[in-house]
Amino acid sequence: MKILILRFSSLGDIILTTPVIRCLKLQLPEVEIHYATKKNNAFLLQENPYLDKIHLLGDSEKELVANLKKEGFDLIIDLHRNLRTFRIKTALGSKSASFNKLNIQKWLLVNFKINQMPDLHVVDRYMETLQNLNIISDQKGLDYFIPEKDEIKLLDFGLTAGKYLAYGIGGQHFTKRMPNTKIIELLQKTTKTVVLLGGKEDESNAKDIQNALGKRIVNLCGKINLNQSAWLVKNAEKVISHDTAIMHIASAFKKEIISIWGNTVPEFGMTPYLTKFQVVEVKNLNCRPCSKIGFSKCPKGHFECMNEQNFSNLNL
Repeated sequence: MKILILRFSSLGDIILTTPVIRCLKLQLPEVEIHYATKKNNAFLLQENPYLDKIHLLGDSEKELVANLKKEGFDLIIDLHRNLRTFRIKTALGSKSASFNKLNIQKWLLVNFKINQMPDLHVVDRYMETLQNLNIISDQKGLDYFIPEKDEIKLLDFGLTAGKYLAYGIGGQHFTKRMPNTKIIELLQKTTKTVVLLGGKEDESNAKDIQNALGKRIVNLCGKINLNQSAWLVKNAEKVISHDTAIMHIASAFKKEIISIWGNTVPEFGMTPYLTKFQVVEVKNLNCRPCSKIGFSKCPKGHFECMNEQNFSNLNL
């Protein structure tokens, strides 16, 4: 029997699918587990011991479908459920089970602030797609496998395991990320070493934060890859993150997380999974959530969901 899992983006969402992979393989060890995703996300899955084969989407969806047809899948587990996965499922003609994205409930929450979302984490909703296979959650959390080549030496950066904070300062959308002034205000609550993690797009912000707080800030934004960032997260004392992939990587390593929310809300079901965490958010704003994803700027112009963050009860 061959099972194909579909999830093409984003980084955090792919990490959130890892319990599905593990539970399938361990509870149905005779089954081949295949996974289709975008080529630039392959590194998230290449070290996963529970996968038998990865299929990558490059420039041609037609080419991907042709390769998938050769496999003869018995079942497709669609954890993305969009137009692309509909086309792929139709082309393959295999039996399928699809994730319920709850788009109506999300629309009601965003547009009318009516919360009809279930009190259920998205990971547990992913697991519901396996119910006809009698697969149950093992409650072991997320997986993230780091290749040995990316296990960087902490001492090269003046770091000691368990003696620093890691902060993923980025965000795919502007409204998911705190302004530099608020990040600096937050980090002034501690005298500990803080490692700033992010991509090249975060380099300028990281320099401003480092200039404001001095040598105890280790700026690695744009200097290391995500697997290397994951290694630093794994070895940190605590992790601070916006609603991004770093938060889910920290969950995989059972780190204590300071989880910062702006235009999105924990009610969407994407909080840190099966690990200790504290939510930092501005409650009772009548404009929040303004999106289930995010915007390039605050639609209202005031950005109160981040600018009014209060850290008085936060223990770093």
